[in-house]
Amino acid sequence: MIQINEISAQETFPIRLEVLRKNIPLPFEFNGDFDENTFHLGAFKNDKLIAVSSYMKANFKNFEGNQYQLRGMATLTEYQGFGAGKLMLQKADQILKGKNITIIWCNARIAAVDFYKKQGFQTYGNKFEISCVGEHYVMFKKI
Repeated sequence: MIQINEISAQETFPIRLEVLRKNIPLPFEFNGDFDENTFHLGAFKNDKLIAVSSYMKANFKNFEGNQYQLRGMATLTEYQGFGAGKLMLQKADQILKGKNITIIWCNARIAAVDFYKKQGFQTYGNKFEISCVGEHYVMFKKI
């Protein structure tokens, strides 16, 4: 069984580095990681941290309402496909509803677009490139 808990920013770093930044010359610590309104979730299986995600108060100019940005969602390769990401998003929805947030959005890698669509997200606008990482879409969901 997978358990979702709030974790510290520092606890997200090893998985971000392994999954999102391996051999990529970009920081695994994000602006906003330590902001007062930011929170981080971790998925644990048998007390092992297997997946992480971060949620930061940030507005995307083309969306209205109270917004948070999802950043740094990553699951260790050997645990992908077991529902950790889905469970973290469900927990985040609960937390964000309590904060009166109406929109969650992210910059989704092309490989993750189908996952986010299954979680109720929609794409917005055209594909764009993030240097060293690849093509992305802005995706959003109303909460």
